[in-house]
This record gives sequence, structure tokens and C-alpha cells, in this order.
Amino acid sequence: MLIYPQIDPVALSLGPLKIHWYGIMYLLAFVCAWLLASRNSQRPWAPVAKTQVEDLIVFGAWGVILGGRFGYMLFYSADKWLADPSMIFRIWEGGMSFHGGLIGVALALLLYARKHKIAFLSLADFVVPLVPAGLFFGRLGNFIGQELWGRPTDVSWGMLFPADPEQLARHPSQLYEALLEGVVLFLIINWYARKPRLFGEISGLFLILYGVFRFAVEFVRQPDPQFAGQSAVQSGVFEWLGWMTRGQTLCIPMILLGIWFMRSSLRGFVSRKA
Repeated sequence: MLIYPQIDPVALSLGPLKIHWYGIMYLLAFVCAWLLASRNSQRPWAPVAKTQVEDLIVFGAWGVILGGRFGYMLFYSADKWLADPSMIFRIWEGGMSFHGGLIGVALALLLYARKHKIAFLSLADFVVPLVPAGLFFGRLGNFIGQELWGRPTDVSWGMLFPADPEQLARHPSQLYEALLEGVVLFLIINWYARKPRLFGEISGLFLILYGVFRFAVEFVRQPDPQFAGQSAVQSGVFEWLGWMTRGQTLCIPMILLGIWFMRSSLRGFVSRKA
């Protein structure tokens, strides 16, 4: 069994001001996105010029933050949100959803594409290779904050988290996700995007791979406690199967949409060649 390395979630204290590692991870995610976008904008087929990158990152950042928070409230804490609408503003208490952030970024890209007269799927394909680096830092933030840990396990690398009230050895699922959603997804998507592709292909591949990786890790990630004991109607359509988590439920439409994107791109290519 491994012992959590006792990382203080507060990186720096300046009087009453506390800078948390989680916030620093968000900052690193946006910096990496800006650096990658600046580099990729120099490719001949890039839909975004280097001078437009800063504006793109600002749009994306607002999409991540607003979409992530709204998504968490809607998908994971709807009852509490209805009881206390001000919860949505208390970001420091935690609670961000990747799937909500994805929707937020998609809406932000729609606005950006309209502003700069860029095809939406072309812009999405440009942005997708930037995302895994942000996911990597986000999962490290989860690990440092001792949140979203895994289910109890007897594997040799099971980890004991001090914040766990049950004090059980658990899968360090945050690190699994950092590896799969961050490192592996980054390598695959950026390798695939090194050449010009049909509109929607890169976005489709990202949706499929993220959905599959997240779906797999959810088997060893501790289920969301707020859904325990709820009826089928309360917890959602797919949770009545008795084993599927909310995260897995949200990954299914992602995977299906990714398959549709890739099939539509290839079918359109064939029809143009015919």
C-alpha cells in the first residue's frame, strides 16, 4: 500500500489570500493551450492565425469555467442547486464537470467561429489537440486536492488518502485519468493531427477516445455519493442498470457523437470523390 505524499492543497498563502494548487493547475492548462495553439497556428492548413490565438484562449477559458460549473450543478448537484441557487458562484468549494466544460467550450467555439467566420468543425479540430494537456493538469489538481479518488482495492499500489474517512487503500484513479486522458490522449490526438484531416475527424477521434478512457476508469473510481440509494427515476435512465456511474452515462453520447463525426466525414469524402 502507498501513502498519499501529504501535499498541502494551498500552494501559497499571502495573508488572507490563499493560492490553491488546483487554481495553479488551471493556469498551467491555459498556458499550455496557448503555447500549443501558437505553434499549431503556423501550420498551412490551420484555420486560426497566430494573432487570433489569444482571443481563442479567452473564449475557451470562459467556456471551460462557466460550462464546467453549470455542468456540475446540473449533472451532479441539481437538488442542492435548486435548494441554494447561490451555490453556483461558490467555485472555491469545488465542483467542476468535464462534460459541462466540453459543452461550454463548444458553445464558446460557435461564438468564436461566427465572429471570425471560420467553419465550426475546422475550429474544433484545431482546438481538440490542446485539450489533453489541460486534462492532465486538472487530474493532478484532483490528486493534490484528495478528491475523486478510486474504489477500495488490494493491489500493491493502492493508496491511503488522509482525507478518506474510511481510511481504505484505494485506486489512485486521478493518476489513471491523468495518464489516459492527459498523456496517452495527447500523444494520439497530436500524432493524428500532424497532417490535414477531413472536417470532424480529429474531433470525432477525441470524443471516442476520451469517452472510452473515462468509461474504463469509472470502474475503479469511487461512485458519486450523492446518487447512492436513489431510485432509477431519480438517478437517471442508465443508472438503473445498477452498475453504470453518472460519468459513464455522460460518456455514451460523447462516444456516439464521435463515431457520427468520423463516419460523416468519411462518407462526405467518398461522396465528393464519386
